[in-house]
Amino acid sequence: MPLYSYRCQGCDNTFEALVRSSDVPACPSCGSETLEKLVSLPAPEGKSKAIIQAGRAAAAKEGHFSNYSKAERSKL
Repeated sequence: MPLYSYRCQGCDNTFEALVRSSDVPACPSCGSETLEKLVSLPAPEGKSKAIIQAGRAAAAKEGHFSNYSKAERSKL
């Protein structure tokens, strides 16, 4: 189920809701179904690159090189 951002046109409340395609969302404050779908902000860039590098370093320290490509293994 996708997460959508809405603004209620009745009470001007802004909220997020998980909505199935067959469901009609309603405002949690006033119950109105007169909503405006908002453009969601993109998620901020994560730190996955640093996490992957730390995991690879730990694996290499233990002698596990299966998570490296062949080109990367030749550099080690």
